[in-house]
Amino acid sequence: MSILIQNVLLADQSTDLLIEGNRIARIAPEIPEPSGATLIDGSHQAILPGLHNGHTHAAMVLLRGYADDMPLHQWLTEKIWPIEAKMTEESVYWGTKLACVEMIRTGTTFFNDMYWHRQGSVRAVTEMGLRASLAGVVIDLFDKAKAREQRAEVENAFAVAQENSCDRIQFTLGPHAIYTVSEASLRWIAEFATQHDLLIHTHLSETQKEVDDCLAQHGVRPVEYLERIGFLGSRVSFGHGIWLDERERAILGERGCAIVTNPCANMKLGSGMFAFADTAKAGIPIGLGTDGTSSNNNLDLFEEMKFAALLEKVRTMDPTAVPAAEILRTATAENAKIFRLGSGVVEEGALADLILVNLRALAYAPGHNFVSDAVYSGTGYHVNTTICDGKILMRDREIPGEEEIRVKAIECSGFLTA
Repeated sequence: MSILIQNVLLADQSTDLLIEGNRIARIAPEIPEPSGATLIDGSHQAILPGLHNGHTHAAMVLLRGYADDMPLHQWLTEKIWPIEAKMTEESVYWGTKLACVEMIRTGTTFFNDMYWHRQGSVRAVTEMGLRASLAGVVIDLFDKAKAREQRAEVENAFAVAQENSCDRIQFTLGPHAIYTVSEASLRWIAEFATQHDLLIHTHLSETQKEVDDCLAQHGVRPVEYLERIGFLGSRVSFGHGIWLDERERAILGERGCAIVTNPCANMKLGSGMFAFADTAKAGIPIGLGTDGTSSNNNLDLFEEMKFAALLEKVRTMDPTAVPAAEILRTATAENAKIFRLGSGVVEEGALADLILVNLRALAYAPGHNFVSDAVYSGTGYHVNTTICDGKILMRDREIPGEEEIRVKAIECSGFLTA
């Protein structure tokens, strides 16, 4: 199957782009129409890599608006964990499908997910056509019996993933955080990841309380604790990373770890401001994510890009900090590198994970600088077409099956909150 996009804006030039299979085959001023190709008129549109959501909990879309305006630990223990105990594979399936619709509609083609009932998420992503890293989750709450049970579940989930592989879906390991996962389980996860060459993603230093508790329990800060138990390495990425000091950043940089920042959720939960420039200076790769829709409350990475850039400018009182082009790379190419993907760029040979943005939208007028407009005035709802793995998932704002997914997800949410 081939797709020919004609007369689309790329790097301020009108061009044609040919997709063959799941790769970008050719980019040129004019490309002859291949026999049987699907044609897309790219006039008055710009092409970008699909955005990459480096940290989220997709099925939490079922809990959007359920528990707002609360501190993180109270929010988790009193509201989120009790309702998540009611989750089933079926509710996670429909919740993840609804999240996929929202991501497709707002220009996201990849997401890194940490949630229960992984097989429900696998089913949803397989059907919806996005690319994803889906974690085998561990939250043992320092219970030895629970730890043994969850390790067995991870091993079984990995075996199932190996037998039923999908090129668009990665198996990753998702220990929740140092305050919910035992040292024994963290050591086991590090060993299992090394044995099977798997990526690990976990929360880190999201709140001051997390740091204070770690100092009280272990005598060191969170990064130093993880270093001590042999957890760190280039396969590890962290969500948040707000409350890090200079020494911790140096360790993470030396170990090749990455951090995915989530500015909207950080602001909403009052967690703090991520030090973008200090983290980059330490040589730490930086990605961008939304977090879940119960703490954001949407999956629009265009909005996330703007807040990430603006927060760093106000944190440093420097208007030149994190310019638009840099934050766009963070949401595309940098996330793609962190998660070992061949996407995130519009280049020949890259994966055909692409979006077309409507330049007739008022946010793009008069059009002095497309990248600045995309980051500072655009939203995901200006995306007209979304392509992932060489397949059209949304064209002219139409997503097949959207209404059924919306209705089914609402039904699942009603059961959970009853």
